Amino acid sequence: MLSAYRFRDPPIAGIAAFLPEVAMSFLTLTDIAKSYGGTPAVIDMNLSVEKGEFVSLLGPSGCGKTTTLQMIAGFVGVSAGRITLDGRDITHARPNTRGLGIVFQSYALFPHMTVHDNVSFGLEMLHVPRPERSKRVQAVLELVHLEPHATRYPRELSGGQRQRVALARALVIEPPVLLLDEPLSNLDAKLREEMQFELRQIQREVGTTTVMVTHDQTEAMSISDRVVVMEAGRVTQIDRPHRLYEHPQTRFISSFVGKANLLEGRVTATGTPATVQVGAFSLRVEAPGAALGAAVVLSLRPEKIRLVAPHQGQLEGSVRERFFLGSQWLYRVATDLGELLVVCSNDGAAPAEEGMTVGLDWSAAMVRLLPGATVS
Repeated sequence: MLSAYRFRDPPIAGIAAFLPEVAMSFLTLTDIAKSYGGTPAVIDMNLSVEKGEFVSLLGPSGCGKTTTLQMIAGFVGVSAGRITLDGRDITHARPNTRGLGIVFQSYALFPHMTVHDNVSFGLEMLHVPRPERSKRVQAVLELVHLEPHATRYPRELSGGQRQRVALARALVIEPPVLLLDEPLSNLDAKLREEMQFELRQIQREVGTTTVMVTHDQTEAMSISDRVVVMEAGRVTQIDRPHRLYEHPQTRFISSFVGKANLLEGRVTATGTPATVQVGAFSLRVEAPGAALGAAVVLSLRPEKIRLVAPHQGQLEGSVRERFFLGSQWLYRVATDLGELLVVCSNDGAAPAEEGMTVGLDWSAAMVRLLPGATVS
C-alpha cells in the first residue's frame, strides 16, 4: 500500500511523507445558494480555493458561513449552484464519498476509545491494512505532539490535547480538503491563541487545503492566507488579511474586522488628496477617483491616530475614558466630529489622563473612503 504514496522533494518529516498524489486539490464553489423554506441562508456564493491554501470564512452569527461549510461537507443539500473538487463535481455526492477531513466545534471524539483508536477509526472505515494504519497513526500523532498520550482516553486530556486528537483524526485519512468548524472556540483565551499558531504550523507542514469557519476576526486574520467575509448570506470581500484590514470595501467590513472610526461626509474636492467635508471640518483623503459631491463614509483605524499637543494636528478633543490593554492604551476622545477611539502603543511613557485636552493627528493616506453614507 505504501507504493500508492510518494515522498515529497524535499521530503517532509511525519505524515506529510505519506500524502497521496491527490492531496493538493482545488475546491470551487460556483453560484452556490441555500434556502430554508424560502428564507435564503447563502446567496450566489463564488469561491475558488487553491491547492494548499488556508481560507477562513468570517462573519457574525447567521451570516451563512457554517451553512457554506456544511454544503462543502455534504451535510446540507445545495439549493442552487455547483461544487467541484479537483475538477470532480461533488455537488450532490454523499458525505462519505467526498473524502474530506472535518473537525467539529465539539471535537466529537469517541469517549470509550483511546487517542490511538480515535485517530485510527477513519482508516479502519477505509479498510486500510493494519501495518500501514499503524504507520500513519504514529506519524500523525508525532505531528500533533500526542505520541506520549496514545493510550489515554479523551476524558484524561486537556482541551488543547482533545483539539489535537480531533485534528489528527481528520488529517490521518489524508483528505484533499480539511474543513474546520470553529475548532478553537471551546478553548480558553491563552490556549486559543497558542493553538491558532500551532494549527497554522501543522497545516503548513502537511500542506492540506483548509477551509475554516470562525466568527473571531483575530483568529481569521492571524492564520489565513485569505479571508472570506460574509454578511447576511453574501460574500462581501475576499482578500489577504492585511489588505482586508487596510482596505475594507464596505462599512460593515471596516467595523467588523477590527475597530474603526466611521465619519459621514461629502466629497467637496477631487484630486490627490481629495477633500471631504465632515460637519464643519474639511478632511484630506487619499481617494483617487472620488466623485465630486458623492456622499461617503470615512474609515479611520484607532491606531492610525496620534495624540499630539493641544492646538496641533487635525482637531482637538478631551479624553473621556482610557483603558489599559497591556501593550496598548485605548482612549475614548470627545471631539467636534463626535467620539473617536484612539489606540496608542504602551511605550512606558505616562498615558494621557482622563479629562485632558489633546490634539489628534493622522496622515491623509491612513483614511479610507467607503461608499454608502446617508448624508443628505
